[in-house]
Amino acid sequence: MRVLGVDPGLTRCGLGVVDGLPGRRLRLVQVGVATSGADLGTDQRLLLIERRIEEWLEEHAPDTVAVERVFAQHNVSTVMGTAQVAGIAMVAAARRRIPVALHTPSEVKAAVTGSGRAGKQQVQTMVARLLQLEELPRPADAADALALAICHLWRPAGALGAPQRPPSSMTAAQRAWAAAEQAARR
Repeated sequence: MRVLGVDPGLTRCGLGVVDGLPGRRLRLVQVGVATSGADLGTDQRLLLIERRIEEWLEEHAPDTVAVERVFAQHNVSTVMGTAQVAGIAMVAAARRRIPVALHTPSEVKAAVTGSGRAGKQQVQTMVARLLQLEELPRPADAADALALAICHLWRPAGALGAPQRPPSSMTAAQRAWAAAEQAARR
């Protein structure tokens, strides 16, 4: 399975493509960052990011797109740009009929490091270890995009309900997590 992870941001949008299957070794395909300058209008910034996401979708043909679920922050302008970029990524995937899953930052951190409160450095270190990289992926947005892809490969479907893996293909820990998530929704 190939997953494109998108860490949405208006200045820097992390993009990471990972191949893998549950219980199998992960493989880095590509990692990068789509950028836009603060000197441009929001519409032009969104257009630049959208073009890069489209290029990545075209080049890598992912099976799923995993996007970080936007959460409320104290800085409303930051969360607005982040939400707009997340929406662009979801629409670009939907246009190609690629399933989209949303994962919370704490869910991603827990999947990659074992702790939902892990710091950026811990996430970068574990992403590098899991993908057998010689260097930490930088900037942090790029590492976060890879972490999103890894999270989606290891966990059941995200918030938008992309197709779940059959329970028989999940590890015991993944089955336990899926059961806990279903119980929390009730």
